[in-house]
Amino acid sequence: MTAHQTIQADAASKTRIMTGAEIVVQALVDQGVDTLFGYPGGAVLPIYDALFHQPKLNHVLVRHEQGATHAAEGYARSTGKPGVVLVTSGPGATNAVTGIVDALMDSIPMVVITGQVPTHLIGSDAFQEADTVGITRPCTKHNYLVKRAEDLPRIIHEAFHIATSGRPGPVVIDIPKDVQFAQAPYQGPDEVRHAHAYAPQTKGDPARIAEAVELIARAKRPIFYTGGGIINAGPRASELLREFAALTGAPVTSTLMGLGAFPAADPAWLGMVGMHGTFEANNAMHDCDVMVCLGARFDDRVTGRLDAFSPGSKKIHVDIDPSSINKNVRVEVGIIGDCASVLEDMLAAWKGRGHQPNRAALSVWWGQIDDWRARQCLRYRASDEVIKPQQAIERLYALSKDRDVYVTTEVGQHQMWAAQFFRFEEPNRWMTSGGLGTMGYGLPAAIGVQLAHPDALVVDIAGEASIQMCIQELSTAVQYGLPVKIFILNNEWMGMVRQWQQLLHGERYSHSYSSSLPDFVKLAEAYGCKGLRAERPEELDARIREMLDYDGPVVFDCRVEKAENCLPMIPSGKAHNEMILAEEVEDIGSVIDEAGRKLV
Repeated sequence: MTAHQTIQADAASKTRIMTGAEIVVQALVDQGVDTLFGYPGGAVLPIYDALFHQPKLNHVLVRHEQGATHAAEGYARSTGKPGVVLVTSGPGATNAVTGIVDALMDSIPMVVITGQVPTHLIGSDAFQEADTVGITRPCTKHNYLVKRAEDLPRIIHEAFHIATSGRPGPVVIDIPKDVQFAQAPYQGPDEVRHAHAYAPQTKGDPARIAEAVELIARAKRPIFYTGGGIINAGPRASELLREFAALTGAPVTSTLMGLGAFPAADPAWLGMVGMHGTFEANNAMHDCDVMVCLGARFDDRVTGRLDAFSPGSKKIHVDIDPSSINKNVRVEVGIIGDCASVLEDMLAAWKGRGHQPNRAALSVWWGQIDDWRARQCLRYRASDEVIKPQQAIERLYALSKDRDVYVTTEVGQHQMWAAQFFRFEEPNRWMTSGGLGTMGYGLPAAIGVQLAHPDALVVDIAGEASIQMCIQELSTAVQYGLPVKIFILNNEWMGMVRQWQQLLHGERYSHSYSSSLPDFVKLAEAYGCKGLRAERPEELDARIREMLDYDGPVVFDCRVEKAENCLPMIPSGKAHNEMILAEEVEDIGSVIDEAGRKLV
């Protein structure tokens, strides 16, 4: 054999010819995927057959495709790794759309593989056909319809790069069934040539960073406004934020998605900002003279009335997504880049120029903040007769804080109370649906978190309405032996809807009362979980301990005050300094109880 023939033979031996389905599975393994969430169907059976022979991939069978996407989100948010979903064509893909939009809104890295009818049937209204690429085009970071098996290795590896680079987000890969059967050579992540030259800017402009640092150094009333971009930038970003806040002496607040980026125990922490943020955080945002926005997007739940948003401040915005800069709020200094990289450069510039904070001005600023804090805006009226929802969260936090705990939530009043009263000291411990506000998110997200952290305590703080959106995923938790704890604040109302109807719609409680709730304890037992209930304050601690100590999934029906409002609150269309505080809202418990009696 000649040298040339030897080279050709060696190359041929390294070429791996696989079916499209086998390429999908091998590419996932090579991308470091260990867990994927899915539900089989006809259009993805070749991939499921290939999965049968691959022990390196742990497939988790959910009970609904929406559950698969939320579980992947929980896995991704708690680990920083991309979540992976596998669903079939038609309704499998359309059921996944809610979670895909949720991941886009909250910048969660996710790769969703959907089956599609064979290529020759596309456009013929074939059984379980849907235009998945068309449907998901506006709600993904990128999507693909794969027409040739030869393209699969490149597309899959490219999808992971896109999903995890820059501002993270979901990528959909739609694979016709005949492409899954066809054969083609496989290429690994380092062998493919990407068709898309996607290289997002991560390093901030030094000139803009220097300008920002000068503004911060001259500030008399600075504030750091931080978001999910700090979490997405990794643990180093949170460490740098803490160091920079300490050097500048500035207070720190956060969006709902940024909780945990800055430790709640730090005296500089003002709490959450926005519609249900603290009095001190919102007033400091309104009155600051320099606002440093790090990895947040000035969304409407934070800004309130745009023409009254922080009217006297100069604004610095750091974001890896160029489209976020000046989209909602005009800023003096916009810096495109990864939060960790930009913070590192800001710290270097601050130290290099020998900057020192204006301590006299800061003393006055902190004096004002202490006056706002003295209002004790999260104060609530305790009761010996009924469990207050705030009390339930406080006791849950107190009894679990020394454990390795992760928290997910559904959406509603309970979500906001959890954000207000459960304190996070580090990132990646708080998983919630922020931008889309998806009821049903918390239970499947908790399953994803528990699979990623099998020895941790994972608690889904839920409402009795929200939990029923994806409650079938209790079956998933039982099948896989996942000890998730479902802590339901049961007030028998769609609480946030009821609150808005009370405050903004003349107390007309239209279809917000839950008049035929299940017995959650019996329902838990029917699924194979442990069911618990607490109805009075004196029962609460013992039942919470029982929940936390049980080595298996638990559904805790915590019966709470029906009439409680989640306050403070900035009414829609109002400014930060126009908050409604608890003492300003009339107690209408009797009215709400009477409305409930009429409905039942």
